[in-house]
Amino acid sequence: MNDRDLVFHATAIKRHAPPAAIAGLAGVSEATARAELDAAVAAGRAFEAKGAYALTPLAGVALHARYARHFADLRSDAAFVGAYEGFERINVTLKQIITDWQTLDVGGAKIANDHRDKAHDAAVIDRLGGLHEQAEPILARLAGKLPRLRYYADKLLAALEASEDGDPEWVSDIRRDSYHTVWFELHEELLRIMGREREE
Repeated sequence: MNDRDLVFHATAIKRHAPPAAIAGLAGVSEATARAELDAAVAAGRAFEAKGAYALTPLAGVALHARYARHFADLRSDAAFVGAYEGFERINVTLKQIITDWQTLDVGGAKIANDHRDKAHDAAVIDRLGGLHEQAEPILARLAGKLPRLRYYADKLLAALEASEDGDPEWVSDIRRDSYHTVWFELHEELLRIMGREREE
């Protein structure tokens, strides 16, 4: 990918983010990201609101059309495909962990977790740590084929360690690079690379 498509790709995954966040995911400098984003806005391929950027629908469609060329080698690489399939398998476990983090079973009914039950939360974070141990070799295999993907491994480990150190918002808070937020972005990245659709 050239710098423009890297920035567009990161913008599509982040959806509505400032240049620094887009640059980090794209693996380019913030100055490069800002220049590409400003050019995209000027050309009508992106829009900006309160310092955050998003692609226009037409630019998003055009980007998708270029993925087949950008990712053809990875889509035919047995090792990468195998790592992706491994990710999808443990993604099912991650979904259940996040469900158990966000809800409690009270008398057979699911209610929102107010996080006052510290023992429950600690147990869920322990399970998240166990899942991360399964994810690490998969993340390493993915990054071995596409080094830019190390970004996600670093972010996931940082979020896990922050949650284990006592700040529970690092588990799933959408306002930061929480574990669930970064995992969701990684899943989106992999789906785009592989040309797959997210299962609802």
